[in-house]
Amino acid sequence: MTQTRSADIPAEGSGQPQDPPSDDLSRLADLHGVAPSYRPSPDRTVTASATALTRALTALGVDASTPAAVAAALDARERALRERLLPPTVVCWSGTAQPALDALPPGTRLTVTTEQGETHEGTARLPPGVHRLTAAAPDGRTAHSHLVVAPPRLPSPPGRTYGLLVQLYSLLSRRSWGMGDLGDLAALADWAGRSLGAGFVQVNPLHAAVPGPPTDPSPYRPSSRRFPDPVHLRVEDVPEFARVEDRDRVAALLERAARLREGVLERGALIDRDAVWEAKREALELVLEVPLDPGRQDAYAAFLAREGQALEDHATWCALAEAHGPHWRRWPAGLRDPRSAGTARARRDLAGRVDFHRRLAWLTDTQLTAAQRAAREAGMPVGIVHDLAVGVHPDGADAWAQQEYFAAGMSVGAPPDAFNARGQDWGLPPWRPDRLAASGYEPYRMLLRALFGHAGALRIDHVMGLFRLWWVPEGEPPTEGTYVRYDAEAMLAVLVLEASRAGAVVIGEDLGTVEPGVRERLRARGVLGTSVLWFERDWEGDGRPLPPGSWRADCLATATTHDLPPTAARLTGEHVELRDRLGLSTRPLEEERAEAAADAAEWLELLSRLGLTDGGDGEAGEAIEAGEAGEAGEAGEAGEAGEIGEGVRENGEIGEEAGIRAVHRFLLRTPARMVGVWLPDGVGDRRPQNLPGTWDEYPNWRLPIADANGRPVTLEELTASPRVRALLEVLREDTARSGPPHGTGRPDAGP
Repeated sequence: MTQTRSADIPAEGSGQPQDPPSDDLSRLADLHGVAPSYRPSPDRTVTASATALTRALTALGVDASTPAAVAAALDARERALRERLLPPTVVCWSGTAQPALDALPPGTRLTVTTEQGETHEGTARLPPGVHRLTAAAPDGRTAHSHLVVAPPRLPSPPGRTYGLLVQLYSLLSRRSWGMGDLGDLAALADWAGRSLGAGFVQVNPLHAAVPGPPTDPSPYRPSSRRFPDPVHLRVEDVPEFARVEDRDRVAALLERAARLREGVLERGALIDRDAVWEAKREALELVLEVPLDPGRQDAYAAFLAREGQALEDHATWCALAEAHGPHWRRWPAGLRDPRSAGTARARRDLAGRVDFHRRLAWLTDTQLTAAQRAAREAGMPVGIVHDLAVGVHPDGADAWAQQEYFAAGMSVGAPPDAFNARGQDWGLPPWRPDRLAASGYEPYRMLLRALFGHAGALRIDHVMGLFRLWWVPEGEPPTEGTYVRYDAEAMLAVLVLEASRAGAVVIGEDLGTVEPGVRERLRARGVLGTSVLWFERDWEGDGRPLPPGSWRADCLATATTHDLPPTAARLTGEHVELRDRLGLSTRPLEEERAEAAADAAEWLELLSRLGLTDGGDGEAGEAIEAGEAGEAGEAGEAGEAGEIGEGVRENGEIGEEAGIRAVHRFLLRTPARMVGVWLPDGVGDRRPQNLPGTWDEYPNWRLPIADANGRPVTLEELTASPRVRALLEVLREDTARSGPPHGTGRPDAGP
């Protein structure tokens, strides 16, 4: 998730509306999916302000500026809903009835035109897809709707598997140009699959960024989610690179790339995305002067035909951004509309640059496909897990090309909660749910289809956004926002449809505050959740660490994420010192230290009682997994007096490496279908890749993987590291078994 620059966060508000809405305004908002109130906790309800409701309705094209306008809009909405035969998009899960169709007047005739152009009378035995539905009622009314026919559930992971989590830019090899690239990803997947039996590699979003300098380094605030960023290309792997005629310039560029790489790996420099891209851009300019051979030309033509207008728009925005800067709202008026005559003329005038960016999209797509192919050929049952950011930059290509689908004047964020009393504003424009539904969710479908084209699985950041998003009016603090609902049934159906077509798994990032019922609905459709060890406590009971047998099965279980401290820092408490140095602590340092130490101690105590700190697998562990904590605790204490295992110090204190391995042994004791290892944990890296709440104070998204001493570690060193191999062998041995370990998992366990 992105973070907001601290200086841009408004002063703390009460979270209570200063201008309570009228009953009519609340009802009008509710009928348009804008929530008049929300419940941050079961015992508390917060009413949205009139300003928040009015601004959200305005963004949806509804005039609520005066009481008279509200009354007129309310009457129009109620009348439209009464007279409507069908909603703009209807969902049919294969083999189940659809309430919207069952509610039609008796005798209504239904005609379906499928994606393949076939005509069906009625909706029985339709193939999966997004079809065109026509309803003709006996009273003469006719309605046209999009009909989404989806399988009832997503594909499940093929057995239990473990994999690696890594921010690709941080994974430098001796061939990288100053940051990790798609060649490095393919090499990592090949090694992990062939040598260690890993089932997947999960990476950060590889979406196209808004160009700088400086480029926003956050992968969660992209220019486009539909198209990848060519900064990730391995230039030498482009076939035409070997045929570039100007070998002196090639040699100079390779030397420049080596300096960038050595600066990061040997001289302590931060990853400089802009410098890397400038070098790669110059190299690719040379590459694209080399004619494509016939086979490559045909492949490029097929890519252009497949991507169509969306690619044309993306490449046009890139060319215009080179000429006028990346902020399209500041462009000449005629260029702010992608369909204007001025834009059409500019596209012709910039034809060479437009084609350059189309070619870059194709080259990046081919290397993404090659990385997934390498993963599968290495034996990975899943392969590459790509990450879908929750939104896009307001000045980027998607926001320009798809303006009609975005809510003008609004931004996505989060309401105040126990961890952030001021709420959050992520600076991402939200999609309009009404326009999505009217289009049959076309931009969402095309986005998913593009990502699934080279993914074995997809992680969806803030998956709760399929149900509702917190809209913040521009110029207002996040406390003055309100929730806007999306048709979750349709969003899920499109997701299940596209993932099923690709045979891909879906993982939802469902951390934090989750609306009641959301996890259950996601699980019912086969969407896996995300469980992070440090958050898994019995929050409804004594608050202690949750025993492994009580974890849910339908999830990806990990020890940490890119926004959290690495496991070594969590075990030693170093993350507390870092936050204090940067002024992020809200309490005295000693209090923060004591709380962090107590938190880690509770987990370490459980790990020890389970017999995991020395690799044991005794009766105490099995008893605790089964919930017999009392007797198991006594058995565990007796065990601690026995032989000291590898990595456990003589005074009984658990060493760092042993602690990290114990944490991952614990994850394997849960019934989780997927277990992920944060790759920097393998070498004892202490630094988070992103520290929420910071901007320039911390080098977010610019750190290479490093060892416990802060020395950058290359891909070659990682794959040869005894420490990495020792950790991954723990997972390799256990995930070789099928199904949950020891029969202790509860597949129906709740979140």
